[in-house]
Amino acid sequence: MSSDYIKIIATNRKARHHYLIESEYEAGMVLVGSEVKSIREGRVSFQDAYADIKRGEVFLRQLHISPYKYAYNANHESLRSRKLLLHASEIKKLQSKIKERGYTLVPLKIYFKNDRIKVQIGLGRGKKLYDKRESIKKKDMKRDLDRERKKQNF
Repeated sequence: MSSDYIKIIATNRKARHHYLIESEYEAGMVLVGSEVKSIREGRVSFQDAYADIKRGEVFLRQLHISPYKYAYNANHESLRSRKLLLHASEIKKLQSKIKERGYTLVPLKIYFKNDRIKVQIGLGRGKKLYDKRESIKKKDMKRDLDRERKKQNF
């Protein structure tokens, strides 16, 4: 039994709304010092972030990490591409799935796991408008059901 300390920094709440996530992977991220300090402050935005594979390596693109305000002159570029660390077998599996039409890699959340910053990426297929409506309808029904149960218990 492993006792992993996990602290979630940021989640991409829109990812599950726009994509049907089929599988999830945990990856390390190559960062510079000012990025780590900025992430510790929670200054991360998933707006338009995605991952892609180039020459057998996975890169996270368009992930906005705000510049660290106390960094001297060696601050990082906020929208630079960041390399993700995955096993070669996982990358090959992802690459074969992405070649299929409609699949994409979406970052789901960033978190600390035993003092290391990890990214959870999901292999997802874009939802159609009717799928999104169906998801909203299910969520509303669940919320109404929970409300009724709460009323009956009190």
